[in-house]
Amino acid sequence: MPEITERFVARLYDKHADALLVARKEQRELRASLPHMKAQLDDIEAEITYLLLREFRPSIVVEIGALHGWSTTWILRALRDSGRGHLHTYDRVDHAVRNVPPELSARRWTFVHGDVRGHVDRLPYGIGYLFIDAAHSGRSARWYLDRLLPRVAPETPVSVHDVFHGRRPWPFSEGAVLVRRLADRGMPFFTAARAKAPDTHARLDGHRVRLGLVEPIGTRTANPMVFFRAGQVRPPAPR
Repeated sequence: MPEITERFVARLYDKHADALLVARKEQRELRASLPHMKAQLDDIEAEITYLLLREFRPSIVVEIGALHGWSTTWILRALRDSGRGHLHTYDRVDHAVRNVPPELSARRWTFVHGDVRGHVDRLPYGIGYLFIDAAHSGRSARWYLDRLLPRVAPETPVSVHDVFHGRRPWPFSEGAVLVRRLADRGMPFFTAARAKAPDTHARLDGHRVRLGLVEPIGTRTANPMVFFRAGQVRPPAPR
């Protein structure tokens, strides 16, 4: 599988531009119909999630943390548009159940109400994409790095939200633990976060404008998500 890079993501925008235009219109209409729904993802990171799911076409997706279901609906639209895949969502609150349209969830979505740490032994086999947007503490990061990622096959795409609100992750946060662990293992990651990678963000945003992806959907602009491949280990750089 190809490495997740800016160039790769730009190619996916080109490849799936027409479908993405439709998905964005549907998401905009959904948000307008549910004004209480918090769009926790920035438009760019939501779109990249959609594009990666379209490209890799996983049969099993696991989402940890759904809140009101904004990320859930983006994931389900990607699975619908790919014509395959099932989403398993784990969350301690069940707001998403009331917000996800039945035409997206039917035969495509399993929601588990509760802490995923109590269900780890019952996670589906063959996870093809892992999406994490739950507790943002260092303890949470150490748990999924030590207990969850070892259960995921090498090369599996992983996205983690709320990492780069600034140039560096907040001290003692999930992001700090995650970035340090990835660096220790020589594992590259991609981010379009405005605070961490402003040039990448600007180039992708310009690419989106050229494709007609202009009208905003949500109000967030931080896009602090990181994307990487589980088990994609490289030797440490020479010191």
